Amino acid sequence: MIRPEVLRPGRDDDAEAVIALITACWAEYPGCIMDVDGENPDLRALASHFAQAGGALWVAEQDGVLVGMVAVRPTAGPLWELCRMYVAKSQHGTGLAQRLLATAETHARGQEAKTLELWTDTRFDRAHRFYERSGFVRAGPIRALHDIANSLEYHYEKPLSGPSVRPLDAAAASSAARTLGRVLQGCVESGASVSFLPPMPLETAEAFFRRKATDVAQGNRILLAAWLDGTLAGTVSVDLDTPQNQPHRAEIQKLLVHPNARRHGLANDLMAEAERLAAEAGRTLLTLDTRASDAGERLYRARGWTECGRIPDYSAEADGSLSATVLFYKRV
Repeated sequence: MIRPEVLRPGRDDDAEAVIALITACWAEYPGCIMDVDGENPDLRALASHFAQAGGALWVAEQDGVLVGMVAVRPTAGPLWELCRMYVAKSQHGTGLAQRLLATAETHARGQEAKTLELWTDTRFDRAHRFYERSGFVRAGPIRALHDIANSLEYHYEKPLSGPSVRPLDAAAASSAARTLGRVLQGCVESGASVSFLPPMPLETAEAFFRRKATDVAQGNRILLAAWLDGTLAGTVSVDLDTPQNQPHRAEIQKLLVHPNARRHGLANDLMAEAERLAAEAGRTLLTLDTRASDAGERLYRARGWTECGRIPDYSAEADGSLSATVLFYKRV
């Protein structure tokens, strides 16, 4: 009988098992080879290495075999780094990776970390998908390690504590497309009037945000994301691709907060940052529309937006009924 894994603090005498786990994980990818003593001597006493850096190491065992590991350490003030996260192939899909990440995040939050970053080899595509599902987005350039494995690494990060709103560049927007798609999907399934009707396939929602990432890359859109305690749960965008005679105007589009993250102020925070960045981009007149009587209508009025008209029977609902839309504008 295979027993559930046991998660415990790592020890220096785990060295051989740690090296074996990492070597096995690297072997899944072409060209990933390790020179322990030449390039990774910290693996010989990894618990001490992270303790001396002010961090911590955990390992997971199952039937006496080490099947997972993760570490965190502070890097600069409230910025912490997730390190050495590996899960044995036999544990893929069991939830162990999520438990390891949750353990590391809880520890970092307890040390007042505000942002969690990580570096991951560009070849580790499975890891990228996991980190993106967990709310991380690409940030900054690729780095070269100049090691025996010719490693190139992506940088990821996410806000870790409380509500937080950040603009996404093209790389971050692309890496967040599937997670933002889940936010859109959740909003549509809960009845939001955002141009789509349920049921909404996740692939359709993801494709929508991949197109928005292209707009960001072209300089035609500002895309914002909102996190709540490390979970990417909201978004809004500012469409800058206005006609030639409207260079002073921008349109606010797709204000979304996942149903599980509502009533924490994310929608208001997203709007505040969208308005600020639009003004910073030289746009002095903002416009938007929203379904009449939605929560969004109350939010926009509270934020000083002015109603300039209504269009009856503007959009169809899932049951076939028609709803009016309200047009708003705001000078910034």
